[in-house]
Amino acid sequence: MGLRALVLLRHGESLGNVAAAEAHEAGVEEIDVSARDPDVELSELGRWQAEAVGPALNGLADDKRPEVVACSPYTRATQTARLACEAAGLSLPVGWDERLRDRELGVLDRLTERGVVTRHPEEDARRRWQGKFYHRPAGGESWADVVHRLRTWLADADRIFDGKCVLLVSHDVVILLLRYVCEGLDEEQVLHLGRVTPMHNAALSRFDRDDQGQWTVSMYDDVTHLDQAGLPVTAHRGARDGGT
Repeated sequence: MGLRALVLLRHGESLGNVAAAEAHEAGVEEIDVSARDPDVELSELGRWQAEAVGPALNGLADDKRPEVVACSPYTRATQTARLACEAAGLSLPVGWDERLRDRELGVLDRLTERGVVTRHPEEDARRRWQGKFYHRPAGGESWADVVHRLRTWLADADRIFDGKCVLLVSHDVVILLLRYVCEGLDEEQVLHLGRVTPMHNAALSRFDRDDQGQWTVSMYDDVTHLDQAGLPVTAHRGARDGGT
């Protein structure tokens, strides 16, 4: 049978998200983040958002609750997983897997859209020609590269977590591209989904699998728990995407 269900959680607002928003607002070329991407922590709001996930998880019916956690090893994701599970009163085994990490941006890391155009005009031209899905910045990954590692993770997860519901804590592009894989979307469909439904910080999604192995998205980018907690809902598209 393989995986029974995935409950997917994007990390709460990070210090990188905040810095990227400030850089965009100021019209500068570079995002002022002191830590490397794997070490960027949650902002204070991000911690509150992660804690607000707890009641939503705790309120799930017994047959809908996750039984194990699969998490990106990046700090903002591991902090979110810990805070959410603690707030839910859930003591679940956690597995960190580098295949669930955020997309690597290579030479575009820490650059705003203005920075990409100014400092790497040749990359900007290649990006516009190849499109977001297939463009691989020098030293980085395309969306298609991320898809490849997610397919290998899903294959292993089917074997390791057979019959289980897994709480997956990761990043916006990872959750979006898992939907691409599970639903069998094409390039145009996943790009459209990314445009019209940007993944919010600490948003919950759920993919369920039937006996024939077909996935159904029963919830996507839900932030009801944040509204109920009276917290701001943020939709940062990633701290270092260089406009991609």
